[in-house]
Amino acid sequence: MTRSEFEHIAAPLRQKVLRVGLDFFGNREDAEDSAQEAMTLLWRYCEHIDSNRNVDALAVRVAKNCCIDIYRKRQRRGVTVSIDPLIQQPADLTPSPHDQLVAEDEQRLLGNAIATLKPRERQLFEMRQKEGLSTAEIAVQTGIPKSSVASIISAARKKVFSELRKQWNQ
Repeated sequence: MTRSEFEHIAAPLRQKVLRVGLDFFGNREDAEDSAQEAMTLLWRYCEHIDSNRNVDALAVRVAKNCCIDIYRKRQRRGVTVSIDPLIQQPADLTPSPHDQLVAEDEQRLLGNAIATLKPRERQLFEMRQKEGLSTAEIAVQTGIPKSSVASIISAARKKVFSELRKQWNQ
């Protein structure tokens, strides 16, 4: 794809990637940051994009990855970024009672799934998922080798997902 071709589709693409950011963060400022980053990446690599490829899908994927990168960077710096299901609504909408019930039910199911973990698994899982610590940071804090931390967290995730599947199928 040429730069000229990209310029013709840039405006609609920007709206799509902005929507991804709004859905992810729930606020316009963070959504603008992620959209800007996604569009910059797409512009930088547009000459490598096949014109026959679904560019919209690629843009959405890039935008999601940018949102995740921004979220992780802020977590590492200690900046609290909430992506709670209730907050993921567009900034100008309040969640409906149905959405609130769904979010509460999802939190309850997740809490039940985490409760099935062994104490050490739960500790490491929560350090990773809730506190946003890296494997290396968890290893330093707990004195557990980094490879063991990674294995325990991986096993804990599998258990949580398995438990969630069981609960959803009931």
